[in-house]
Amino acid sequence: MATLAPTRPAPPAAAPHPPGRALDALNFFLADVRDGLGPYLAIYLVAVRGPTHGWNEATAGLVLTIAGIVGLLAQTPAGWLIDRSTRKPAIVIAAALVVTLGSVSLPFVHGFGPVVVTQSLAAAAGALFAPAIAAITLGLFGARAFSARVGRNEAFNHAGNAVSAALAGVLAWRFGPVVVFYLMAGLTVASVFAALRIDPRQIDDEVARGLDCAPDAPDADCDPSPGWRVLLEQRALLLFAALAFLFHLANAAMLTSVSQLLARTVGKDQATSLTAACIVAAQLVMVPMALLVGRKADAWGRKPLFLAGFAVLAARGALYTVSNDPWWLVAVQALDGVGAGIFGALFPIVIADLTRGSGRFNVAQGAVATAQGLGAALSATLAGTIIVGAGYAPTFLTLAAIAGGGLALYALAMPETRDRTS
Repeated sequence: MATLAPTRPAPPAAAPHPPGRALDALNFFLADVRDGLGPYLAIYLVAVRGPTHGWNEATAGLVLTIAGIVGLLAQTPAGWLIDRSTRKPAIVIAAALVVTLGSVSLPFVHGFGPVVVTQSLAAAAGALFAPAIAAITLGLFGARAFSARVGRNEAFNHAGNAVSAALAGVLAWRFGPVVVFYLMAGLTVASVFAALRIDPRQIDDEVARGLDCAPDAPDADCDPSPGWRVLLEQRALLLFAALAFLFHLANAAMLTSVSQLLARTVGKDQATSLTAACIVAAQLVMVPMALLVGRKADAWGRKPLFLAGFAVLAARGALYTVSNDPWWLVAVQALDGVGAGIFGALFPIVIADLTRGSGRFNVAQGAVATAQGLGAALSATLAGTIIVGAGYAPTFLTLAAIAGGGLALYALAMPETRDRTS
């Protein structure tokens, strides 16, 4: 009787790209793209267009406010889209292209209206980044690893911001402020390649929505809650939205106001380089802060970390008034790395706490980000108006007082959300 030769096992299929490394690269390269021109827009409008077209801090602030309002109106629809999408990396790519086109076209458009349109389109597309990255992270790594992975995301994001800001500072010193447009275009190309390395089939889209349906628990409730009920019936979520509003009302205009102050005191070319130094200083501090939050948020809780963030934000606003020396302003701006570093890392973690099991994680992110964006948009106009009417020191003190109010409200009213179930 003939014997059968042993069957050779089939070779294993090629392993997909490690999702963690691809996500690291995406956060790094996307860092300078997701916020558009940011403070460089104020410098460009005031220092480059101001002498010939009559732009000042108030008109620049109005552009930022209008674009910010468009962006905030897009936040909740953006979260709704991410909740339903099965092609999240593709959405990131499309948004990056729209933001970059809206920004690099700025030197070629003239007049208040066209500038508002380009920046509004960029702001609307930018609303997609935060919920998309958070959803990709949750869908790839799950709820248990989410806090640590969000901290890692933020660390790579801040590292990318630091590197791009350093490049912008060096290149602007040599070629002028317009160089930031070309730098953004290059980073967009790199972020597109990084997004293409994330296989959407590796993303669990139900987990990415905030559903927690175990495959071995057939009786689990895996139906998502009605979209608006989870937003309107959660007192803690509404309170957190108000706190996000206050944080960004105080924070958003600080760097923009500092960059405008530098443009007035040292000139547009040095102001661009010094603004880049401000950004680098803050981002270098944000890297260890994001890692610290990711590693300790589960052990220490969310509330103590958030209180520290509000306290440092208030102190930063007050310290800006001590001196107009450029390097003092750069040093104070480094404190943004503590406050904004804590907020950026904890923002999706707290919302994940409050929406766990609802299936509305991303639409809730969008809704809270709407409040956050409203604060940021009003911050620009508030600061610009006070600067024109009273000067820079009263502006910084006003922003510091708003941060102090947010600190008191968080301490007295916001509960600890760690281990909370919805």
